[in-house]
Amino acid sequence: MKDVFIYEAIRSPRAKAKDTGGLADLTPHELLGSLYDSLTQRTGLDPADVGEVILGCVTQHGEQAANIAKTSVLHAGWPSSVGGLTVNRFCSSSIDAMNLGMLKIATGQEDVIVAGGVEMMSRVPMLADEARAFKDPAFAARCQLLMMGSGADLIATLNSVDRAEADAIAVQSQQRAARAQREGYFKSIVPVENPVKGITVAEDECIRADTTVASLAELPPAFAGIGAKGVDAYQLAAYPECDEVQHIHTAGNSPAMADAATVILLGDAALGEKLGIQPRARLVAGASCDDDPLQVLSGCVTSAQKLMRQQGLEASDVDLFEIHEAFAATVVKSRNDLGIEDAKLNVNGGVIALGHPMGATGAIMAGVLLDELERCDLKRGIVSASGAGGSGSALLIER
Repeated sequence: MKDVFIYEAIRSPRAKAKDTGGLADLTPHELLGSLYDSLTQRTGLDPADVGEVILGCVTQHGEQAANIAKTSVLHAGWPSSVGGLTVNRFCSSSIDAMNLGMLKIATGQEDVIVAGGVEMMSRVPMLADEARAFKDPAFAARCQLLMMGSGADLIATLNSVDRAEADAIAVQSQQRAARAQREGYFKSIVPVENPVKGITVAEDECIRADTTVASLAELPPAFAGIGAKGVDAYQLAAYPECDEVQHIHTAGNSPAMADAATVILLGDAALGEKLGIQPRARLVAGASCDDDPLQVLSGCVTSAQKLMRQQGLEASDVDLFEIHEAFAATVVKSRNDLGIEDAKLNVNGGVIALGHPMGATGAIMAGVLLDELERCDLKRGIVSASGAGGSGSALLIER
């Protein structure tokens, strides 16, 4: 088995997923094309040396359909010899893209992989594919596939997370993200030109630095209505120890929808010698899991637990954790179940503040983690994200 290295990790800013957002005028292919160009310019990579591009994308519909990993490299003018694979494990998809790339290189199937993800939620909205599992209540019940917010409220109930604690987590995420942006910590961002609006998008747009606990307290629960239509009863039947589901999540302590893409250059030791550059880090191991589908979002915790168990690690052995802020309650669950000190977890904010471009989020988080490991001269980090239905994936990265 060969060692697998990260040679570069770049991303677009995370833009607001609305028509007025800075990236909304670009197609997913155009956004990815700008990153492919930046990747080759930064590293001297010859696209002909790339064995495959593997991208995460959740809503593979419309502009994001037809295997966007393959069509995007063809659109960018890369050689037809470059393969393309688009993967979907919901919101952990781009971590899985990295994991698949690592496995292909480690086993000698490929020498060079570009992994990452894309989601343009302003152009291809969440659920635009009209999947039966999210439209047909009887089918959804048979599959135990619930909406994410319902799972978050059940996690809050099972972990005794109240509204005040959830809002405090959201405020902390906003404050940390605002500080990181102000101090220039997000080194992986590549400015993107939007010729339609005549602007250059160079910073994440979703951060709300003026958020306070008082302002969040005014927001109504977002998922009580769907709970009253039968979801609460369905969940409580499986958890009879709970009297009721606590609906504590609002628009303010939930992930913000966003547009973004990211690409990460993976390769063996020979790639660094050919390009004349040093690797930024080594991909050590990965893990995926499937946990309780009624909690929907617990996979970010369970996959990290599985990875740490397989690698013989305790939380004290890991310098930084970047774990999906899939609603505020999962942050509490992450801290408690994994035994993570607050000073090690999502130190530059998470997707509540920074935005959640679903299929791109996990690999963006990996880049954020790598930037911070380098900035603080630390060695080891874990990134994990949850998908729907209890799924989740994690990666161990070492400088």
